Amino acid sequence: MNTDTVNQPGSVTSALLERVAEAIREAGGWLPFDRFMAIALYEPGLGYYTNATPKFGQMPEGVAGQGSDFVTAPELSPLFGHTLARQVAQALASTQTDEVWEFGAGTGALALQLLDALTALGQAPRRYTIVDLSGSLRERQRATLARHADRVVWADRLPAVFDGVVIGNEVLDAMPVQLLRRVGGQDEGTWHERGVALAHDGRLAWADRPTALRPPLAVEGPHDYLTEIHPQGEAFVRTLAERLVRGAAFFIDYGFPEAEYYHPQRHMGTLICHRAHRSDDDPLTDLGLKDITAHVNFTGIALAAQDAGMAVLGYTSQGRFLINCGLLEVAKDAGSRENAMLSKLVNEHEMGELFKVIGLAPLPSAEGWNPMGFATGDRTHRL
Repeated sequence: MNTDTVNQPGSVTSALLERVAEAIREAGGWLPFDRFMAIALYEPGLGYYTNATPKFGQMPEGVAGQGSDFVTAPELSPLFGHTLARQVAQALASTQTDEVWEFGAGTGALALQLLDALTALGQAPRRYTIVDLSGSLRERQRATLARHADRVVWADRLPAVFDGVVIGNEVLDAMPVQLLRRVGGQDEGTWHERGVALAHDGRLAWADRPTALRPPLAVEGPHDYLTEIHPQGEAFVRTLAERLVRGAAFFIDYGFPEAEYYHPQRHMGTLICHRAHRSDDDPLTDLGLKDITAHVNFTGIALAAQDAGMAVLGYTSQGRFLINCGLLEVAKDAGSRENAMLSKLVNEHEMGELFKVIGLAPLPSAEGWNPMGFATGDRTHRL
């Protein structure tokens, strides 16, 4: 199939369904959810993040011509990136590196904000590398970043070794997860891994199989329980630790520490889909047309980093991190509309508390400095 010709939403869904069905048959009739999620999001030319459908913006389809599915912090306000740039500048200077690496750069909005602000601070990086698998998004990024074209390059993967400051905004939540379901209570319940199969009518259906896999914490209670584990996200962090020689990494995402993630009351898990600024819990429909995400277990990320030789520089809420980095000073001349957007970034009932920031660094690079973003309100002890 020539996936370049698959542009219409219905064509994307039918072609991707065909690909998933093929994978199910090749796997013997049952596909683990993490494999299904990888195809749904990243299948070349068809997956949600690799096809040409619009994704990012403040308005849903039919409003202001955007046709977006969700909004990220850089789209809410350029002052998000301008404030984050202060932390990046400190990290570049403290680790004596001169390159920024961004994973999953979306529209390029955050890269533009960081490059503009770093240039204004007199700390423009020698090179800004974007790691992104989407060809359509790369073209959008290229247009957005035209005035910094001499510094920006793209990569499909990490090199064997590298230096620099790594940024990932809403990257970890899009990494495929495994689904685990307990039937019955803590003492006598049985655990299953949830996967995807084909129903008699050709539609996708849930299918569970007994498994030895378990969440990292025992979940108390007599009730059924559905949750996620994150081997791919943790493997990504271990790979980063193996290859980042000097520098630091900052990941911003929604999630919890382990004790909150596997709380008995969170019995339906955190898996969620986004389309046209609405959410649903059915990833088996509208393939390729909606995002599929799960909250981040930040304890698992921290432990994976430490096991691979990195230090945790800090962990706190997005709101506290931005304030620590000088958001109030950056926004001192902001107008009323800009201030309204900024309130969404820092208020506890908006993104300020649900989103967290974790900082990591190779052990030699972690010594001798204290990241400004964690100066107050550091919650590392709660991981």
